[in-house]
This record gives sequence, structure tokens and C-alpha cells, in this order.
Amino acid sequence: MQIGSDTLWNTPPELKGRHAWLQPLQRAHVPALALALGDGELSRCWYTNVPAPEAVQGYVDAALDVQAQGKVLAFVVKDAAGEVVGSTRFYALEADVPRLNIGYTWYNPRVQRTGLNTEAKLLLLQHAFQVMGCISVGFETSWFNQNSRRAIVRLGAKQDGVLRSHKRHSDGSRRDTVVFSIIDTEWPAVKAHLQFLLDSHS
Repeated sequence: MQIGSDTLWNTPPELKGRHAWLQPLQRAHVPALALALGDGELSRCWYTNVPAPEAVQGYVDAALDVQAQGKVLAFVVKDAAGEVVGSTRFYALEADVPRLNIGYTWYNPRVQRTGLNTEAKLLLLQHAFQVMGCISVGFETSWFNQNSRRAIVRLGAKQDGVLRSHKRHSDGSRRDTVVFSIIDTEWPAVKAHLQFLLDSHS
């Protein structure tokens, strides 16, 4: 398959490791995603865009609509037992560069700070750099999301800057967006680092 092909940039792959299993998002995943959100605690954090359990149907419909427009590749994330524990996406797809962003990521609290997230990011980055041929992969988060910022740095990404009043938070307030990236020349070292982190969870 050639780098930059329509199939690579329009069809979410299935990616599987020891801890994480990423599958193309489908409407059939709505009940399991709502269950993964539990009591909705994740959605009550004002600087994130995690859906409330009752809003998952609309969240999935919107993601698949945008995917049909060629703007994202959306995934459901399962744990090693095959239970749905969250969701993530490739977005801001630019096949002509080629580059993309990884984001819209959320997980059930029980799998946060485990090997699942580390492996999910490793699988996504590996696909982006080694299969899609990306020269850059970006990450964005709210200035106020300190946990997300630390997690992105822990992956090995470098901060590019801050976009002031760049977007809106879910409550309508202005969002300063912190922008990070990993470029292709850094990927071998980042890959080794992520594998080291993953091995520490085993």
C-alpha cells in the first residue's frame, strides 16, 4: 500500500497490542462507551470535551459524520479482555504534508495511568509514522489541563507553543491551546522510550 493512498487516510485501521486494542468506531459501540463513562465524572471537567453518558450517541454520530468528510479517523479503545474503555482519534489530517494530530482521547478511570494508554499511543504513533509516512504528529490540549500536558510530554513530544484564545471550552469559555509535536526524526527515540515505559507496566 502506498503512502498517502486514499485507503490509509480514509479508513481507520485495527491496531492491537498486549494491553490495548483499537478498533474503528461504530454506532454499535454506543452502549459500551456510555458504560465506560460510568457516572459521568469525566464529562464534568470544564476544560475537557468528554461526553456525558447520555450524550454518547450524538458524540459518536458527530465523529462518524466528520470521518465521512475525510477529516478524522475515529477509534474505540478496548482493554486486553476486550472491554470498551474509551475512545481516541486521528484528526487534522493532512495527507499532502503528510501529518496529523492525535486527540479526543478519554478513558475509564480504572485504566488511566496503566500500560493501556502507553501502548495505545505507541500503536497510533507507529501507524502514523511507519505506515502513513507522517513527518509530524501533533497533540493539542487546554492550558488548564495539566494532567494532559504532563502525559503528552511523558510520551516524548515537545511543546511548540501556545495558541491564545484559539478555541472554546465546552462551557463556552475561551481556550488557550498548548501545542506539542513529535517529528519523524525523533520517532526512533520516542518509540524506544514508549517501549521502555510499556515494559515497566508488564
